[in-house]
Parts: sequence; C-alpha cells; structure tokens
Amino acid sequence: MKRFLNNFLAISGVALLMLTSCKKSDTLVVTNGGTPGELTASATTLPLDKSKVSDPTTVVTFNFTAPKYTYKAAVTNTIQFDSVGDNWKKPQSVTMPLNVLTQSFNTADFNTILLKLVPAGIASKINVRVQHSLSSTENAYSNVVEMTVTAFNLTSWLYVVGQFNGYSTSTADSLISVTGNGIYKGVINFPAGENRFLVLPARNFNNKYATTATPTVTADSISYATEYVASGGSDLYAPSAAGYYLITLNTNTNVISVAPVDYYSVIGSAALGWAATGNDTFMKFVNDGTNTWTATLAMTVGEYKFRQDAAWSKAWGPSSTAGIITDDSPIGDGNIALATAGNYKLTFIMPVTPFGTTPLVNTTYTITKQ
Repeated sequence: MKRFLNNFLAISGVALLMLTSCKKSDTLVVTNGGTPGELTASATTLPLDKSKVSDPTTVVTFNFTAPKYTYKAAVTNTIQFDSVGDNWKKPQSVTMPLNVLTQSFNTADFNTILLKLVPAGIASKINVRVQHSLSSTENAYSNVVEMTVTAFNLTSWLYVVGQFNGYSTSTADSLISVTGNGIYKGVINFPAGENRFLVLPARNFNNKYATTATPTVTADSISYATEYVASGGSDLYAPSAAGYYLITLNTNTNVISVAPVDYYSVIGSAALGWAATGNDTFMKFVNDGTNTWTATLAMTVGEYKFRQDAAWSKAWGPSSTAGIITDDSPIGDGNIALATAGNYKLTFIMPVTPFGTTPLVNTTYTITKQ
C-alpha cells in the first residue's frame, strides 16, 4: 500500500510539473485596450486654394503620440477622416509606416481625401482620429479632432466663342481640364470659312487667350503660341477646312494646338434616311469629360444606327442588352428599331478616356423622348 501511495504521489508530481510548464508556455497576453495616443492638427480651419494644386508645400500636418500597452507591441497606426454624422461607417484612411507618428499633406493630396467626404466649394466639418491596431479585431482610438475644410473641384473649364457662334458669350462652347492641371481640351465643329475663335476664362471679354502668331491654316493640324491678355492680340485659328477639331490649350506653356478628331452621327430610316451621304444627323460633343456625343432630332418609325466620320467603316448596331451597341466594322449586325415617332434626344458614349483612341468595342447609348 505504501509503495502504491509513493508511486501515485510521484506520478501526480510529474503531472503537476507538466501542467505548470504548459501554462507558462501558453500564457495569453491580454491588453485591456491600452492607452491610445493623443492627436493634434497644425490647422483646424483649412480652405484649400485651387491655385496651389501643383504646389508640393505642406498645408496640414497631423501629429500623435504613441499608444501605451503593458508590453512591447507592434502597432499599426491609421489616420481616419470622416464626415460629421457618418459615425465612422465609411472613413477615408491613411495607414502610417511602423513607428511613424506624423503625417503631412499637400493641397492636391488632402483635396483628394476631402472630395470623397464633403462637397466642393462649401465649408464643411470633418472628424479626424487615429486607429491603433494590434489585430483585425483589437483596436484603440485617439481623441477626435474636428476640422472645418473647404475642398475644390479639380475639373475646370474655359469658354470658346468665334465665328461659329457669332462670338456670343451666352452660347459659348467650352474646353475642359478634367484634373485641373492647366491643360484644357474640347471638340468644336468649325463650318467652312468660320475658323477664327477666342478662348475666355469667363463668359465675358474682360480677359482672353489670343495670339500674335500667324499659323498656316491650310495644314490639317496646327500648333502655335498664345497669350493671355485683357486687350490686344488677334483671334486664334483652326485649320481652314471645315470639320470637327480637338482644341488643346496648355495654359502652363501658353501653346494651343488644333487637330482633326473623329465625329459621330445618327443615320437611318427613322432619321433622315439611309443614303450614304447627306442623310447624317451630326452629333455634338459634350465637353464635360464623359466622352459623350448628343443630338436631338425628330424621328419616325423605322431603324437607325450610329456611325463614325459619316462612313460605314465604323458603325454601331443593336446588342441583346438594352442600352449597349456593338461595333460592327464593317457593317453587318443590323439596326436599332424605333417603334414610336417623336422628338428624341440621343446620346452616344464611347467607353474610353476622353479624347483617347476610339476602340472597336461595345459602347453605350440612350434615347429619350422629349
């Protein structure tokens, strides 16, 4: 009996040592949340200046102290920005490198964040905080800094008047800079003998882009120097041949170029007829960065297609999906049917970057009865 008891105690001692060893090696670390850092901003009222969009100078800097835990931890710090009232449901986030406790933004970078949160041109409030993460589920948060900010639209326009519209500022066409980089583009249809024009920063003649150059207008494409003036200078010029031209004005270098561009039209029995020439209803390019062409016309029951450069080498017919049309170069896959006569607005949208190369792919259109 004594030997049995000694053996039992020996085995129990070994088991106890094993349990003690396991407990020591498998100890779980519990953070209890830790102490989050303290966030400060170099400015809490910040109207952004669009003229500084290309300036790399810092406009706001965020600093925060490191969070404190009861042990040494690798913490991922993320600055979060959110609109007031969103309750951090869809914040914009910038994750910091390890052990970096400061983040600066220039005008362009901070404006990009703000445009995802607040409307442009309106002073709006946002909240900023730092998220300290030990894992995907264990986070601590700094104090919240409230800021009043004013973002700006990157997109901007210039206005084009000329012989093609009687120099009317009320019916001026436009050039667009989609990214606000000072390079403006747009498509203008110049009729025969009406190739002179001006570019205006506003719908008035207080200032203008003009030229003292004498470009060779008999060329297909021309490029020449411009000047920004309140008075003086001569009209700008497109090539003398009638047609659709892409105008590119670089306000950084004050150089303008004018080059032929593809154009689009509506043709068919529902429009003016199927004759290869003379029956196209030409569409107008919308200079808004969406690569959209539009036309409004009286249509009858029948069929129609869209085509490029008034030729059948690139024409678009129906697809099985509503609103989608398939490039059928050469022509061959049918026409779009119209069952009800009336006045219609048609749009034709190429799925490419504005002013890019036209691809041979499906594109989209809309037709709306007026």
